[in-house]
Amino acid sequence: MKIEGKMPEIAAEQFFAVDVRVGQIVEVRDFPEARKPAFQIWVDFGGEYGVRKTSAQVTVHYTKESLVGRKVMGWVNAPTRQIGPFMSEFLLLGVADGDGAICLLQVDRDVAIGVRMC
Repeated sequence: MKIEGKMPEIAAEQFFAVDVRVGQIVEVRDFPEARKPAFQIWVDFGGEYGVRKTSAQVTVHYTKESLVGRKVMGWVNAPTRQIGPFMSEFLLLGVADGDGAICLLQVDRDVAIGVRMC
């Protein structure tokens, strides 16, 4: 989903209800059934969230091998979503580059998995 332009103002309580945490990618598989090139990705968020899976169209900038072990940011209290034959359990966060290819949001320091965005 591409969102452009200024978004409406929301209350702080709405923002703080979004649970974004640091996770570490533990497994990546091809997703040949996807409409656009994508991977199936498993991320360990530790603690109460554990390992969750999602699919992501990140095949332009990343290989399966380059993703495993990478720390990323994920929206973990997002509702589950059926994507073809695959059930997505969280939203992996990224931004589009100038060509529309996704670049993952990640931390630039060594922080523990499961740490909540603040």
